Amino acid sequence: MSEENNLPLSGIKVIEFTHMVMGPTAGVILGDLGAEVIKVEPIGGDKTRNLRGSGAGYFPMYNRNKKSICLDLKSCEGREVAKRLIANADVLIENFRPGSMDKLGFAYEQLAIDNPGLIYCSAKGFLAGPYEQRTALDEVTQMMGGLAYMTGPPGRPLRAGASVIDVVGGMFGVIGVLSALEQRHRSGKGQRLTSSLFESTAFLVGQHMAQYAVTGEPAKPMPVRISAWAIYDIFATRDEEQVFVAVVSDTQWQKFCADFALSAFAEDDSLATNSHRVKRRDEIIPVVRDVFRQFTRAELMEKLESSGLPFAGIGRPEDLFDDPHLNHSGGLLAVTIPGGKDTRLPALPLEMNAGRPGLHHDIPHAGEDTVDILKQAGYTEADITRLVEDGVAATAHT
Repeated sequence: MSEENNLPLSGIKVIEFTHMVMGPTAGVILGDLGAEVIKVEPIGGDKTRNLRGSGAGYFPMYNRNKKSICLDLKSCEGREVAKRLIANADVLIENFRPGSMDKLGFAYEQLAIDNPGLIYCSAKGFLAGPYEQRTALDEVTQMMGGLAYMTGPPGRPLRAGASVIDVVGGMFGVIGVLSALEQRHRSGKGQRLTSSLFESTAFLVGQHMAQYAVTGEPAKPMPVRISAWAIYDIFATRDEEQVFVAVVSDTQWQKFCADFALSAFAEDDSLATNSHRVKRRDEIIPVVRDVFRQFTRAELMEKLESSGLPFAGIGRPEDLFDDPHLNHSGGLLAVTIPGGKDTRLPALPLEMNAGRPGLHHDIPHAGEDTVDILKQAGYTEADITRLVEDGVAATAHT
């Protein structure tokens, strides 16, 4: 997609009080879609910037297309600056612990007095109920909600290999914000909304809950599940690589048998329907494994590509940097990560007006936009100098 002013959310102003993943995810989606997102960071910057190990990618991935202002929210004047920004905002996003914003004087009820159209999005661990004061993390709610149970083998619950609940919780927050914006068009009023980790987890495992309701049998963890299809598995190739292959319809079964010269299977009428094939899966799979072992990974994938069957090489996240499809479609955005290194990170998985939402503001340094934001809020040069000298605000060069 082209100019920032032509993006769907152009003209919407968002003030973001967030850290880690869930809240920033909501902000980056709104920012990618054209909203002006102002990230309020503490003096010295969001501590997420300094995470290492599995957290090293959090800040670079979820904070592009935002501006950064550093404020001391423990000071009265710092809070007054923040309130001035909020008074002219359309949306506020926060993912602090329950009660934290209220203690700062940023409760929705107070802010709505000066800004009745404000949409106040809280990203929390839980919605209203017995758990709502608990401290939650992505992994905590994956364990609570059964996602970890479904992901790992029996007796070994395993969190998903990405922050899926944080990201999904942020996405539901955005759905709420967009719905509230539409409702504000009719009512003229803003509202408070909350998205959560635990309820997002429950939504994701809802299919397994429904399976139990339908069958009366608890869903088994994915590594030992009874597959809905006879061929729906990972197979080894001659060069000791792996490829996932699926045959999910009776038409695909006939095509599969023809392409891989499995005439005995094709001619067996008792294998014509999927339900019968599933019952004989233990007979089918060893034969298929032997057939696939005759091919290298590249050879097998080329043959599967021409057959039109569902398949995938087993990739790693770092492989996506060179993925031809992502690079062709604008699916990776060029950004500058801490230390000044250039890289490319995934864009929103959307096409709108035949284009992809792109980059219009690189990942900000802490306080990079403090001066400009304060000027736009009506502060004079002298005011800004005093705020910086007093430690109320900080710039990238402070």
